[in-house]
Amino acid sequence: MTSITRDPLLAIAKGVLWFLMGSMLLGAAACLVAIPGMHLFQDKITVQIAHEAPHLAMPQFLWVVSGILACVTALLLILFRVFLLLKRIVDTVGQGDPFVPENATRLTQMAWLSLAMQVMSVVIGGVADWIEKTAEHGVDGDLQIHIDGGFAGNGLLLMLILFILARVFRQGAAMRAELENTV
Repeated sequence: MTSITRDPLLAIAKGVLWFLMGSMLLGAAACLVAIPGMHLFQDKITVQIAHEAPHLAMPQFLWVVSGILACVTALLLILFRVFLLLKRIVDTVGQGDPFVPENATRLTQMAWLSLAMQVMSVVIGGVADWIEKTAEHGVDGDLQIHIDGGFAGNGLLLMLILFILARVFRQGAAMRAELENTV
């Protein structure tokens, strides 16, 4: 019997991480299906956009939305990887041996991935801001578009915390290895 089965918090964490990883893959798959689907039904979508928001009915609009969906797909896959790395850390905690060098490497990877998420959010936010501003011109007030995105200070704080934890885990693993060699 492993300690993960005895510790309900670890079991819950593992279940939540499996759910989140599945959700990220499902969302990424939906985005990947939507991109060609938009272009397949481009005529119908363009007519609907022209009716709802004439200022957005421009030839490049579907390409812009396709770009956003591609960025969202990348963001979801990055999140999947972060959750997978965290699940592997939770697994080592459940096995009773979290201070292994692999966990320090995993935390470092998670920190770099959080930086990549910030960059992707800025790109998505910039394009979404353009869509929002373009939609505002000439619309009678029926169409309300608001898209959040961009730089988030808490994401950078998370990155800093992950880098620090990686160093703590790396030092803990080194100290444990040193202690094992002296006994």
